Amino acid sequence: MAAPSATSSAAANSSCARLPSVPLRRAAAAVSFPSRPRPAALAARAGPSRRLDVAAAAGHQKLVGSLTSNEGLRFGVVVARFNEVVTNLLLQGALETFERYSVKAENITVVTVPGSFEVPITAQKLGKSGKFDAILCIGAVIRGDTTHYDAVANSAASGVLNAGLSAGIPCIFGVLTCEDMDQALNRAGGKAGNKGAETALTAIEMASLFRHHLG
Repeated sequence: MAAPSATSSAAANSSCARLPSVPLRRAAAAVSFPSRPRPAALAARAGPSRRLDVAAAAGHQKLVGSLTSNEGLRFGVVVARFNEVVTNLLLQGALETFERYSVKAENITVVTVPGSFEVPITAQKLGKSGKFDAILCIGAVIRGDTTHYDAVANSAASGVLNAGLSAGIPCIFGVLTCEDMDQALNRAGGKAGNKGAETALTAIEMASLFRHHLG
């Protein structure tokens, strides 16, 4: 057999040389950023010692309403009749809480109105009369198939806030805004407690704060 010629060997070597070379991929080097030292002033400001210094500052006062210093405090309670099966339970929870904290029955005035929409204007009128230290606003708005729920719920919330600002005394928001009757009943003495009782507690504390510290 004849040996391959030098020409054919050179051609083979030449074709091999023309193959493209693929560079090997290098692993990305980890990048580290130098950490900047935290200023000592910031560290001191954030530490617990700073909070202790503030609490111990000369002249520091903490004003808190009391649930027991309620002698002579007078309360108005505005209750919506709409969804009465719920609002009666809320009112009951509020009155039982007043009794539990020794608020005398003669110092409590209950006013009923058609619905939650009428609660704020009535609360404002009572607040401006000068006869009360706090007003409880009790109602229940339950979502239906229309947008009426949103209108009443929003009006009740903003109205009670404005009533308190206008009258200058605490007007406590105790209007339930629920998706269905089950949610409302759960918040009127059921699994989620009684919003009426919570409203009464808030009213006592706020009335005490205004009478003894902010009056």
